[in-house]
Amino acid sequence: MIHDYEQKLLQLIDDNIDSATDDELFAGGYLRGHISLAVADCEQQGITDIAQMQQKVKQSLLDAKSELSPSDWQLVQQYSDKLMA
Repeated sequence: MIHDYEQKLLQLIDDNIDSATDDELFAGGYLRGHISLAVADCEQQGITDIAQMQQKVKQSLLDAKSELSPSDWQLVQQYSDKLMA
């Protein structure tokens, strides 16, 4: 179930490539890694709940906040919220 959700999220990012702004392309590319890592972590721990997977993505983004400028981090957060809504 989580793997299917991952594929759905990644497909939404891919489907948006032709019409995405540079900021959306950046945010989507950045999120891909966090989504895949969260899914792998869930699978390793036997977690099947999508809400827990979403929380892992959010926590992963918070943990990596210092890697981005404040404006880039906000952009990624907003894109993530939109994607997982």
